[in-house]
Amino acid sequence: MAPPGAETPPAAMTPSAAVASKWSAVPVPPTAVSPVTVADLASRGRRDAWATGYEQAADGLRPFLYRWDGTAWSRDTTFPGSGDPGWLGKVRFVGDEVWIFHNRAGEGEILRRSASGAWSTVPMPQTLWTYQDFTAVPGAAWVVGEDETGLKVWHYDGTSWTRQVTPEGVLYLMGVTARTATDAWAWADTSTGPAILHWDGTAWRDAKVPLPPNSNVHTVLLEPSGRITLGGSRYTDGVARTYLMTRGPNAPAWRTSYPPLGDTYIEGMARGADGALWIPLRSDRAFQSKYARVDGARTTFSYGPERTHAIDVSPQALTRSGSSLLSFGTVEIYGSKPNLMSERRGV
Repeated sequence: MAPPGAETPPAAMTPSAAVASKWSAVPVPPTAVSPVTVADLASRGRRDAWATGYEQAADGLRPFLYRWDGTAWSRDTTFPGSGDPGWLGKVRFVGDEVWIFHNRAGEGEILRRSASGAWSTVPMPQTLWTYQDFTAVPGAAWVVGEDETGLKVWHYDGTSWTRQVTPEGVLYLMGVTARTATDAWAWADTSTGPAILHWDGTAWRDAKVPLPPNSNVHTVLLEPSGRITLGGSRYTDGVARTYLMTRGPNAPAWRTSYPPLGDTYIEGMARGADGALWIPLRSDRAFQSKYARVDGARTTFSYGPERTHAIDVSPQALTRSGSSLLSFGTVEIYGSKPNLMSERRGV
């Protein structure tokens, strides 16, 4: 029996249950100033999800932060610098804390929220021109970006920051993610083309992933089981075609597939409780969102609820929330600028 207050782990959804459920609209308090941009959505269990991004205030960008408690979204303005210029980026869960990257008036820092709800900050040791990505796990965090001299990779061990070196020929890191302090992955632009890098606790090395020719990488999805899924676009005769590559636990070989997703940018993909990959798409219906479900060789599609007078419904981030899926994005109603929206599939 679970201890008082603990969540009971959800049973895995069967494919039939996944098909039978539908997407429903979840209200988001209209407190952000339109137009808005969504940066990230992350969840741990069905009662704790966070969405980040920025709004366009009269005097520039302002960060926004929303929390999902399993029933409703609410805006959080209690974090340090919530009223300062800037934006919020990736959300990561480190033990019982929430860590979020914050660009605060051009200065980089990590916001940390304790289990009691108290906020603290970890300042970056250097101001960068661009802060490209952030990730954190127990015992380690990384921030990648650029300054006037080029690529910078900063590593935080819980106490201090250290500059890390990447392999020769690496020009730029588009993103970084990690499973543990000794198992981190980054997707890079190099002098010979795109590449996947791996950190093993000692050094960053080329992971020798056989990426498709003439391709780029959008994201890398690491799963607790040890499975790795990465995706991007391959260009043939000037036309982009989405691809997925998967490597199972303890399996050296990568499997590449080309699901019928056109040139979808798949950074927002998530693994559902049903075992399938779910990806938000650019919809062919102005008044409805659209999602792809990729399960092995089979790809199916579903639509969100119809929205009256909508001319663009765009889920931009997706996460598993218990046994359900939760999306966060924007909706543009005729005559107004894009505002925030959320949708949920499952229970």
